[in-house]
Amino acid sequence: MKIYGGENVELGIRVWLCGGSVEVIPCSKIAHIERAHKPYLPDLSITMKRNALRVAEVWMDEYKHNVNIAWNLPLKDHGIDIGDVSERKKLRKSLNCKPFQWYLDNVYPMLDPLGDLLGYGALVNDLKTDLCIDQGPVPGNTPILYGCHYFSPQNCYYRASGEIYIGGIKSHKYNSNRCLMDISTQTPGLYECKEAKQKGFHMLWEFQQGKAIQNRQTKRCLEIAPGEDTFYQLIIQECSGQHWKIRNLIKDF
Repeated sequence: MKIYGGENVELGIRVWLCGGSVEVIPCSKIAHIERAHKPYLPDLSITMKRNALRVAEVWMDEYKHNVNIAWNLPLKDHGIDIGDVSERKKLRKSLNCKPFQWYLDNVYPMLDPLGDLLGYGALVNDLKTDLCIDQGPVPGNTPILYGCHYFSPQNCYYRASGEIYIGGIKSHKYNSNRCLMDISTQTPGLYECKEAKQKGFHMLWEFQQGKAIQNRQTKRCLEIAPGEDTFYQLIIQECSGQHWKIRNLIKDF
């Protein structure tokens, strides 16, 4: 690992999987003096991504790709050299460590493994590939089209269950993500999924990479159209044959 980030995660996972203890010492006094500026690199995310991918490769088994999803990195050809992890894997084997599934089952069952996630990242329409779906103003419940910058407000996620999350994904089972809705108006809505179910909004979509995004209940499609001053806007209407692509695929769909 290099410079900064990820060592705390690696140490925690290793203790749980390989033996040791995490102790609460009531009378202990611990201080952490945080620097106002970290002098290592102008952009620490470079090494943080590398270190996180190393941890995932060594310890997380079939769930290692969740780190790619968290950092919005493609599963393949992400361009980050994580270095040689063979010695770390030998260490794990020699310590007879448990699989990561044991950690999910016994230590942190509140985590959502996101096993049915099919794609993630920017979602663009073939008609205007420089515009991405964006969560829009917060607070607010109206997703928009915005120039692609690929940061978290434009992170979208499509699940096999039909839900499309916009603006980030939460990793705990008890949390509610924000789902794209057909709320029976010309504009789409973006509401917490649990709230949407209670209100009877239509939140399940049929989507194949490079094809239409069609609501399973209303049969209307998410599309784009010129708005005021020729700016494009997101609309829900009768399907006209528009096509969408999501940036990163987990499985072909």
